[in-house]
Amino acid sequence: MRFLRNLDLVVAVLALAIFIAASLPIVGWITGAGIYVLQRAIATFTARRAHDSEDARTIVGLMAGSMIGRGWLVALTIFAVGLLAGNAAGLSAAVLFVALFTVYFTTQMIVRPFEKEDRRP
Repeated sequence: MRFLRNLDLVVAVLALAIFIAASLPIVGWITGAGIYVLQRAIATFTARRAHDSEDARTIVGLMAGSMIGRGWLVALTIFAVGLLAGNAAGLSAAVLFVALFTVYFTTQMIVRPFEKEDRRP
């Protein structure tokens, strides 16, 4: 199960070979993979904080704020790279990010039913 939960990170590493073979801008890979890993780390951190909280408002605030903030972080970063490094870098970063997120989302839907439930009183 651990491999499936981290399949998106394996795909990110494999994408580097594709970027090199296809002569795509490496700054696009660095941006796409980097911002993906950063937003995933933020999501994990806020999910743990929300899980440890007993207050429903805190949980909703953390999860909603994280979702909105991560979306803006990704969008603005990819937009900035597109402006600064060129359209090809921005587009390749955006496509890589969407591909990684799709792999992550799909594997989470497959793995989640098999994970242990939280048995809080």
